[in-house]
Amino acid sequence: MVRVLLRTCRNIHKKMARKKMAFRTEAQPSDSTSSSNDIRIHVRYGECQRNLALEVGGYALDGCREFMASTAEGTEGALICAACSCHRSFHRRVVESEAV
Repeated sequence: MVRVLLRTCRNIHKKMARKKMAFRTEAQPSDSTSSSNDIRIHVRYGECQRNLALEVGGYALDGCREFMASTAEGTEGALICAACSCHRSFHRRVVESEAV
């Protein structure tokens, strides 16, 4: 049962690793009746949430405080953290929006 669960988790992690996500800044189109309702959305990634003690039934984090890409954006290494070597999906996603 445990091996099946671990295999399932690994498959999910592989699927998430293939999914491409990018930092983005979007400007929402404003209606002709509204005045300057542009919103910019900035996505950044915070501390790592990967549970390193999952196999033994515990809970332990590695202490990585913020995602830092290993290589330049647009490459495969941009999704791997330089500090803790895990995928960006393990880091807490923080969405910040501001009105322009």
